[in-house]
Amino acid sequence: MNQPTPFPGDVTTGRRGSRAALSGAAAKRVERPAPLRQAVYEALIDLIVNRTLQPGQHLVEVELAEYLGVSRQPVREALQRLQTEGWVDLRPAQGAFVHMPTEEEADQLLSVRAVLETHSARLAAERAEEADVDHLWELQARGQAAVEANDVDGMVAANAALHAFITKLSGNTVLAEMIGMVDRRVRWYYTPIAGRRGADSWIEHADLIRAISAKDVDRAGTIMTQHTDRTRQAYHDRPRGDRA
Repeated sequence: MNQPTPFPGDVTTGRRGSRAALSGAAAKRVERPAPLRQAVYEALIDLIVNRTLQPGQHLVEVELAEYLGVSRQPVREALQRLQTEGWVDLRPAQGAFVHMPTEEEADQLLSVRAVLETHSARLAAERAEEADVDHLWELQARGQAAVEANDVDGMVAANAALHAFITKLSGNTVLAEMIGMVDRRVRWYYTPIAGRRGADSWIEHADLIRAISAKDVDRAGTIMTQHTDRTRQAYHDRPRGDRA
């Protein structure tokens, strides 16, 4: 399984070790065309979601600013925004830390995701055309290739792409917006269990695609409910060492 890249402010090595790790890593420069504060915010969320920044990790403004190639001000603004959205905890006299999600938080989010995506799968089964099903199989092949290569990042990306396309096929913009609101956090929870779910997850995806292809609305909904519930259970059953 791919291991997260060491990053500044690591809670175990301290600032000296984190600076050494940072100096050996390729800088992730923020693209300038977007408003800077938004670009910094998006970059930090990506680093949290892919767990380059681990839950509980200390976030040092000056090191983040250096890593992203910006001043400290947009980093400070981004951290404040991330704190209001639950991605970061700001502790008086201690600084900013990546939020450590509780089991209850994960359960609530993944339960909501199951309801939304079950409805999405049912609508997709009603609307999908032959070309849409072909594209689902292409995404399926991408995910299976990632499993065979033990490419965790590839598994997470392919999983997100397949679920996103099913959401698009639903044709329901309100539903798509609601799923979009939880998508990043779902990927955050999914990353540490992607390798463990591995082949089973993609067998379930294949069954789902067959149901959508057959326009079997009820079966598509049932498979998606079971699929999302197994992911939720896998998160709760993960080994204690993966709970950061």
